[in-house]
Parts: sequence; C-alpha cells; structure tokens
Amino acid sequence: MSKFGIILFSVSLLIHFNGFSAQSSAPNVDQKAVLVTGSNSGLGLKMTQELSKNGFYVYAGVLHKHEMQVMNAMDNVTAVQFDVRNQTEINAAVDFVKAQGRGLYGLINNAGVAVFGPMIELPVEQLQYQFDVNVMGPFRVTQAFAPMIIESKGRIATTGSIAGVLASPMFGAYSMSKHAIEAYTDALSKEVNRFGVSVHVIEPGNYASNIGNAASKLITETNYWTDDSRYKQERDGTLAALSQVDKGNDPIDVAKAALHIMQSDQPKLRYMVTATLGQADATIRRQVSKMLELNNGQVHQFDRARLIEMLDEEIDKVSKNSQK
Repeated sequence: MSKFGIILFSVSLLIHFNGFSAQSSAPNVDQKAVLVTGSNSGLGLKMTQELSKNGFYVYAGVLHKHEMQVMNAMDNVTAVQFDVRNQTEINAAVDFVKAQGRGLYGLINNAGVAVFGPMIELPVEQLQYQFDVNVMGPFRVTQAFAPMIIESKGRIATTGSIAGVLASPMFGAYSMSKHAIEAYTDALSKEVNRFGVSVHVIEPGNYASNIGNAASKLITETNYWTDDSRYKQERDGTLAALSQVDKGNDPIDVAKAALHIMQSDQPKLRYMVTATLGQADATIRRQVSKMLELNNGQVHQFDRARLIEMLDEEIDKVSKNSQK
C-alpha cells in the first residue's frame, strides 16, 4: 500500500472508530437535533425519516455497526452505534453527540424488544432481558443525555405501547415493561418540568415492525418456551401471529406523533396511536374498567354521579392544558 493509501486508510479508521461517523461540514447550530434509538427499522426508521424530512437533524441510534451505512446515506442523519444495555457505549455516544456542536434538543427512546411466554414458565433471564432493554435502556440513555436536554430545554419521549394499559395472556413480560414506561413517564415529567424540559410517551397499537420477527427468533433459537410447556398450543399460536407483525399497518402515524412532540408548541403527555378503532376502544375501555375495579367495594366508594363529576373535571383539566 502506498504512503497516500495508508493515510487514507488511517483517516477512515478515525472517522468510523467506535461506531460513530464524522461530519464532512460544519453543523447548522440552528437546526434542532434529535436522537432516536432503535432507528434502523420499523417505528424508529419511520420516526427518523419523518423528523429528518421536517427540519430536524437526527442522530440515528443503531445496535450494530453494519446498520450504520444505510442510515448515514439519509439526508440530515448521522448513525451512532451503541447498545442501550451498555453504559460505556452510551457514554461514548454522549461524547460523540457533544463533539458535533449541535447540542441535543430531543431524545426518543424507541429501542425495544418483545419477550412472550406464560408467567409461570418464563425463565427469569428472559424477563431480565425484557426489562434490561425496554425499561433500563430508556433509564440509562435518558440519564446520560439529560444534561444536554436540560441545556436546550428540550423534549424526551419514549415509545410505550397500548400494552402499557392492556395485558393479555402470553404477553405478560412485554406488558410489564410497557406498564413500567407509563410510570416512568409520569414521574420523569414532573421531575424535569422545573428545567423547562417536557416528557412524553407514544403508545402505539399494532403496526408493521421487525419486533415480531426478533421475538420469534428468540423463542426458536433459545427454546425458552419448550415443547413440553403447559401452553404449547398458545406458543404455536403466538409464533404464527408474530410472523405477521411485519405485514401490519404502515407506522407513519406513530412517526407523525414523534414529529408533533418535537415540533408542536403544545405537545401532549400521551399519544395513543392505533391503526384500528377496535384497538383504541379496547384500550380506553380497559382504563375505564380499571377505574371501576379500584372504586368497587373500597371504604370510600364513589357513586355514579361522583364518578361522572370526576370525569368531567378531568376533561376540563386536559382541555385547559392543551390550550396553554
């Protein structure tokens, strides 16, 4: 290799060292930057596309280095490779984003996995994996990037799910993780409001994504849901259903919710986004039924008139908040 070739090769290594890509030109400091984790497929890819087409610069968080090239080919996008389970990699990503000079206005914790299986048989390590990605992942990433978001008085969003309200058989582990995101959102939003930072959760229904294929692969390759399961029929049905997830509705509505969070003067705390009326109906009905279950038979049980009065009060409160 010539001396000139060696120099080019060395520069290339520096540019792509540690899973980050250098910028070829000075950054536009007036362009708001948003980091989206799990950006290379499904909901995250749609979010990245929608944000980058509408005036935002996107740092596209990906798990694997081989996923960077496609993301880097997009306008207003720079790939950043890190695992949301790895604090060292997360810290390196923070240093990289800081060095770019744009600051960071938005963070969307979208990276997630799905683990399915019966609660009385699911191995503990699979539940730990579920929570390590879906709950501890957003927790780690948000803590690491919080100083930058506070500095910009920006916005933090997490991809939850209607599974954060609903809980179906064999979906227990996944629903547990998404219920945790609901609590995380409520607590975090109140804690960082004093810094001028707003917090949001997007709660999608069933949309096309790669999460079903990944969940199916986990079941078949690790065999954690074994052939001698008490729930073998449910396992076979779950695997059949997972094979259809990537054929679901286009998640553009989910991406538009992410854009509204980052773009609107009055973003909402919660964005339930469903592809069908039935999914929306089931989710809202479950919230209503939880309220009634809480109220039923308790020492200070409220009658129907008082419950309706409470509902009207909350409707007024939400309406006023949306007009601020």
